[in-house]
Amino acid sequence: MQSVELAFWVVAMLVILALLFDFMNGFHDAANSIATVVSTGVLKPQQAVLFAAFFNVLAIAIFQLKVASTIGRGIVDPGVVDHHVIFGALIGAIAWNVITWWYGIPSSSSHALIGGIVGAVIAKAGPGALIAAGLMKTILFIFVSPLLGFLLGSIMMVIVAWLFRRSSPLRADGWFRRLQLVSAGLYSLGHGGNDAQKTIGLIWLLLVASGYMSAQDERPPTWVISSCYIAIGLGTMFGGWRIVRTMGQKITKLKPVGGFCAETGGAITLFLATTLGIPVSTTHTITGAIVGVGSVQRASGVRWGVAGSIIWAWIFTIPASALVAGLFYWLSFTLF
Repeated sequence: MQSVELAFWVVAMLVILALLFDFMNGFHDAANSIATVVSTGVLKPQQAVLFAAFFNVLAIAIFQLKVASTIGRGIVDPGVVDHHVIFGALIGAIAWNVITWWYGIPSSSSHALIGGIVGAVIAKAGPGALIAAGLMKTILFIFVSPLLGFLLGSIMMVIVAWLFRRSSPLRADGWFRRLQLVSAGLYSLGHGGNDAQKTIGLIWLLLVASGYMSAQDERPPTWVISSCYIAIGLGTMFGGWRIVRTMGQKITKLKPVGGFCAETGGAITLFLATTLGIPVSTTHTITGAIVGVGSVQRASGVRWGVAGSIIWAWIFTIPASALVAGLFYWLSFTLF
């Protein structure tokens, strides 16, 4: 009886830790949703975080759980997952998030989680427990999502410049201050839809591994879905202002038209990836879109040194979080 109770409390602790990661994901990635709309002055910071958080949670009614299914079933063999693996994965992801948040680097919470899962599973069962197709699809989109964001942001900027070529700058600015509310809302929908599902998938994996769900169940319990969307919305509401400054000002100086094009390009990328069930980085996506917008205006308008340091953070995210996760997988045996 005592062992059953202990197992229950271990699972409960890991669910709480997963929701804390989800909160930190929203906190860390709040910049992706609101940096452009704040830096262009369309919304005040307090208004922007509430606006973004609302659309993060609203995504629960829009998207199917395809990304959650990829995390829960498509990256690692569920049969090798146990509470030690989940603990190592979460600590690896959280540690990387804290480090990059502290230094104001917009890294990917999503890939930190994937790196954590991969590192802990390898520590337990070796590379053979990984599902190559799902993992390679995710890794491929590390490169595809920022490139697609860059391409769509650039195309949007060219189209808008042509459509408004006869409008005065003041009139165009007025239009795009209003339109940026639409693009920011769409981007926040995509952010909530893709990112909340990653934590849903992890808790789903935990519940199956601990026997509280069957591997044949089509979806996790409603309380898992609701709590993950609420957690990411709360995280966004509290925001990550260090990263807002990097995303909104350090890469390139944005005006409302640029903010609209970047958010729209990023939103299209996120909607596409979520529909396909691919866990992508909202950070990678919006950074690529912002760089695309800035480079269309003028190549010198992009601070390429800042963009380069962000890319290095992307490269190190999965291996760094995987290493920490592997270490904490072994440490977990001394804790419980």
